[in-house]
Amino acid sequence: MATPLEPDPRRDVVLDATTLKALTHPLRPRILSALRLHGPATASRLAAHLGVNTGATSYHVRQLAEAGFVVEASELGNARDRWWRAAHARTYFDTHDADQETSAAYLSAVAAGYADNAQRAIAEIATLPPEWEDAGTFSNFTLRLTPDETTTLMADLTAVIRAYRPHQGTEDAPADARPVSVNLEVFLAPGMSDE
Repeated sequence: MATPLEPDPRRDVVLDATTLKALTHPLRPRILSALRLHGPATASRLAAHLGVNTGATSYHVRQLAEAGFVVEASELGNARDRWWRAAHARTYFDTHDADQETSAAYLSAVAAGYADNAQRAIAEIATLPPEWEDAGTFSNFTLRLTPDETTTLMADLTAVIRAYRPHQGTEDAPADARPVSVNLEVFLAPGMSDE
């Protein structure tokens, strides 16, 4: 059975009860994701990208900075514009490490970000270059599995995904490589737990 890779403490953050609370607002995971995907940005640039107002974005970036999720990219700014970058490449979260309410709030914020990204991708389908038109999918598979089989499935899928070049590995990427979002959601089908 394949197992997911362990977090790298130099590049990854493992959420605990304290840091998790900083990510329970729905806009904060979206800001963090945008900085990881697109690189450093100002609050104004983030606001334009995310379709929200600059004041809200600026406030939430500062909250993320206080929690250690983003750091100032001082080499990019000037006295007027502050640039920010993600402090970590990935976030790891174990639902056993936090109370149920905080876990649910964080996971809801993450799911909202996934849904927003999917809607934006769908809106851009008509503008894709021909080579990208059939390169992705929006698919759903419902399987009947045991908890052990589900754990094995997650580990196997994670191993396949990790075998590909990460977004940060741009120096060895072909010229036509672009960031591709792969969202992996594995959960017991809602309303099915007592079958």
